[in-house]
Amino acid sequence: MKNPETNRPLDGVLLTNLGTPDAPDAAATRRYLREFLWDPRIVSLPRGLWWLILHGIILRTRPARSARAYQRVWTDEGSPLLVISRKQHACIQGILSQDYPQVPVVLGMRYGNPSIPVALEELRLAGVRRLLVLPLYPQYSSATTASTYDAVGKALSAWPEPPELHKTTHYYDQSWYIDALAASIRQAWETQGGARFLLFSFHGMPDRTRLAGDPYYEQCQQTVRRVVTALQLSEGEWQLAFQSRFGREQWLQPYTDETLRTLARSGISDVNVICPGFSSDCLETLEEINMLNRDLFLSAGGKTFEYIPALNDSSLHIEGLVGMIKAALSGV
Repeated sequence: MKNPETNRPLDGVLLTNLGTPDAPDAAATRRYLREFLWDPRIVSLPRGLWWLILHGIILRTRPARSARAYQRVWTDEGSPLLVISRKQHACIQGILSQDYPQVPVVLGMRYGNPSIPVALEELRLAGVRRLLVLPLYPQYSSATTASTYDAVGKALSAWPEPPELHKTTHYYDQSWYIDALAASIRQAWETQGGARFLLFSFHGMPDRTRLAGDPYYEQCQQTVRRVVTALQLSEGEWQLAFQSRFGREQWLQPYTDETLRTLARSGISDVNVICPGFSSDCLETLEEINMLNRDLFLSAGGKTFEYIPALNDSSLHIEGLVGMIKAALSGV
C-alpha cells in the first residue's frame, strides 16, 4: 500500500535470521563471534568480566576452530544460511507482490551482514511508515526473538520519526508449519522406503532460561507433539533432544549427541533426524548434525542415519510465511 500523498509505501516487511560470518576464515569468524557473543541475551555475565574472558581467551582460540567448521559446509554461493535466506526473501517478495505490489520486503541478520540497521535504513529511505518484523524462528526464545527486537528497537531509535511497529514472535503451533514439517518427513520416508526412528533435534539453551520463564522449551515440545500426532507415531518411534550446548552449566535435556549414542547402543539402527527450530539449513544442521552427529551414531553401532533438511525455500514453507505476512498486513 502506498501513501497517496507521497506515492511511497506505507507498509514494509523485515525478515530476520541469526546471521553468519562473511567468509569461512578466522578473521571473519572472529568478527562474527565478537558481535554474537557480546550480546547480553547470549551471555549474561557482568560486562567487565565477560569482556576479559571473551577477548582474552575465546576470541583467541575459537575463531580458527569455527572457521574450519564453516569451511566444511561453505558453498560456491557462500554461507548456506545466507544463501537460503536470500532465496526465501526473493520467493516471499515475489509471491507477496502479487497482492501487495507496493510492500517492500528486506532481509537483515541479527549478527553479521546484511545487518538489521542496514536493512531498516533501506525501508526508511523507501518511506515506510508501518513496519512488520518477522524473525524466522518458529519458537520464541529470548536469545533469538527477543534479541532481534533489541536490535530493531536500537536501530529505530535513530530514525527521526520511527515507524509504527508490528511484531511476530513465533509460529511453532501454526497449522501450516506443522503440515509442512509432516510433509517433509513423509517425503523423506517415501524416498528411503519406509519410516525410521525419528529424532527431533532443537538448538539447546541453558536450563536456567527455562527456569526463568522462557517459553522456548515448552514451545519445542508442543511443536513435536503436534507433528507426532499428524504422523500418527507411537511411543518408542520418536524422541525430542537438544543440540549445540557449550560451557559447563546444564542445558536443556536430553542432549542430541548422547541420545544418538544411546539409541545406537540400544539397538535402534536406523534414524532420521529433523531440526524443526531452524527455518533454513546452517552450520548447526549441516555440520553438527549431518556430519558430526552422523559419525557419532554410526561409530556407536548405528547402520543408517538420514538428515531431513530444514524447510528452507520449499513451497509449503514460503506459502505459510507469506500467509502470516498477509494476515498481519491486513490487520495493520
